[in-house]
Amino acid sequence: MTETSLNLPVARQFPRIWLARLTALVALLVLVNLAIDSSSGVKFGWDVRVNCAAVDAHIEGLDPYIVDNLKGTKLSYPYLPVTLDIFRPLCSAGFLAGHYRGIYLVLAVLCGLLLPGLDMARGGAREALLRVLCALGAFVGFEWTLASGNFTIFSGLLTAVALALLLGRGPRELQQGETFLMRLAGAAVLGLLTSFKLVFFPVLAALYFLPQPRHRKFILIAVAAVAFVLPILISSVFYADLFPSWLNAVSGKIPGQHSVALNETNPSLLILSFNLAEQLGLVQCKPVVFALYGLAAIAFVLAPFALSVSRAVRDQGAPDKGWPLERLDRWLMDHPHDAARVTVLAMYALYLCSPRLKEYAFFELAIYAAVLIVDLPSMAMAAFLAAAILIPTLASISGSAIEGTFAQLIAGLVCFWILLADFRARPRLCDPASASGPQS
Repeated sequence: MTETSLNLPVARQFPRIWLARLTALVALLVLVNLAIDSSSGVKFGWDVRVNCAAVDAHIEGLDPYIVDNLKGTKLSYPYLPVTLDIFRPLCSAGFLAGHYRGIYLVLAVLCGLLLPGLDMARGGAREALLRVLCALGAFVGFEWTLASGNFTIFSGLLTAVALALLLGRGPRELQQGETFLMRLAGAAVLGLLTSFKLVFFPVLAALYFLPQPRHRKFILIAVAAVAFVLPILISSVFYADLFPSWLNAVSGKIPGQHSVALNETNPSLLILSFNLAEQLGLVQCKPVVFALYGLAAIAFVLAPFALSVSRAVRDQGAPDKGWPLERLDRWLMDHPHDAARVTVLAMYALYLCSPRLKEYAFFELAIYAAVLIVDLPSMAMAAFLAAAILIPTLASISGSAIEGTFAQLIAGLVCFWILLADFRARPRLCDPASASGPQS
């Protein structure tokens, strides 16, 4: 036996050792960052105060979309009228406004624990801790959610529930044909949470990549679309007095108050394109701004995603006969594990392309990322942890201003490319379960 063979087990364990140490360091930094925020004397929680002030105004018979009717704030209430009664139990007796930091922390941990896994060979405490770490620290999205008190914490929780219902607890359930009713419920939850913030509606298109027969995928998308429209219809019918005020508020037609117009500062590809058009002296030409936005979304996100999926379909034995969409459908059915990964990647990509991607919205992006990171190889996971958590957290601890910059967007793009590179590199074998026929 040679000296090299004696050292082989140590060599195999070395990546795990340094990766574990890096993960522990990142987790420590995240906890330190959250502790620094909680110990500062800054009065946080402006969004939770706005939301609960709107509920109180509605109870008093006032128009909650008029900022002057909201006590203690100059910010506007952007959500559908039906949410005023949905949020009422949360805001009763001022409990949420007074204790939201602890509640949000528990909910963020719960998000990580609820998320499904994609690799049947891996599971347990390590993967759960990685998902929780990603939810708490990735892109400093949770830090912004915690600081602002934004209700994206609840949409993040619904995202985790939707993913658990749509994907199950892993590909073994996908292979065995998890009940279609669960996926219908997951699609409905996804549709409802996108109605919470309307600009994320395109995420529903990612349901097409689920490993289901085409007619069932269309049913899932239809259910999600109905769930998306339902709160809007309820608001227009049963809150007819408030619905026009909501339309005026979100379109910036109420003069002299804060507006949630798309061109306000946020780290999105649209605002990046707006800044570029401003540098070129073309900012007044809206078609140019939106053309730049579309080109950026295609070049940075959508085209790399489409090329990666088409390459996987081409290289992994998909039949050459039939239309491209038919070949994609057969490949998804034959590779349920990869189909689940592609579905979440598509959700991540479409969310990342949103025109209004506020700082706290990166918490929900972190939920999608948390599903994908746990079975990355060592080098890819180290790169992801560095780009998504380590560098943004160090910047936050050092006091660097993130608001008004594109730091979170850059981190989200880099991590998307890391995930795509891993998807393209990993070997794919036709799942043995596919030989038994289509899944339910």
